[in-house]
Amino acid sequence: MIYILHYERDFRNKQYIIPMKMGIHEKERIMKNKIDIQSQEDKRKVTIDKVGVKNVRYPIIVEDRENGIQNTVADLDLFVELPHRHRGTHMSRFLEVLNHFHKENFINKLHEFLQDLKKALNADASYITMNFPYFMKKKAPVSKTESLLSYNCFFEASLKKDFRLVIGVEAPVTTLCPCSKEISDYGAHSQRSNVIVKLTFNKFIWLEEIIEIIESSASSEIYPLLKREDEKYVTEKAYDNPAFVEDIVREITLKLQKDERVEWFRVESENLESIHQHNAYACVERNKKEK
Repeated sequence: MIYILHYERDFRNKQYIIPMKMGIHEKERIMKNKIDIQSQEDKRKVTIDKVGVKNVRYPIIVEDRENGIQNTVADLDLFVELPHRHRGTHMSRFLEVLNHFHKENFINKLHEFLQDLKKALNADASYITMNFPYFMKKKAPVSKTESLLSYNCFFEASLKKDFRLVIGVEAPVTTLCPCSKEISDYGAHSQRSNVIVKLTFNKFIWLEEIIEIIESSASSEIYPLLKREDEKYVTEKAYDNPAFVEDIVREITLKLQKDERVEWFRVESENLESIHQHNAYACVERNKKEK
């Protein structure tokens, strides 16, 4: 409820305040007289590359190779380019445009969404980043026990003159150190590693395909549920397939280079070292359009 303040005086001639309801026309009249600060002209002549809202929690639908679709929840970052002449953007309009797509398969409408965002905010460029958990059913290698494993996935879309969409996956894997295996009489140190693959494409690629490329390039896959016989299997598999971070990114690079659907990619691998305080890291980035 919005009130205006009406002043009266009591029998002792002291001032006090009586709140009175404000009508809709009174509200409109008052707002019209208010200065729109963010629309003021800015004379510093500095264009802001990205301005907007971050960490917007939003339900989305993702295409699932096995089940058709998967419902999940994404954290969204929404931005536009702000011209140098504008002091600020209109933050509420980001959510207004987003809510127009509430009942849509939002991911399939990203181009349209970014067009609407540019129009609503009178911007030359618009951006969206989506981070969300994606679940895949994993079957233990020996016992065949099924369980769900969560992968961090993301879509990064931008619209200037052209629309660009980057899809990506962060997948956990196991790596076993080749050097440790070579120099030790028995055993070798191993660790969980995080591998990130981002790519652009000219033909549809399943998230599951990216996950499979990552997992097949590591010493062993990660499983959420393992029985004793499964644990024995993955331990020995990792020992038989030692890999540095350099090996991981090179193996993934070779597979992505062969895939004609992939136009650009970036591969990162980070080992959470079990015998060091630091992590090991490697990265490869390639634009296949640039020969």
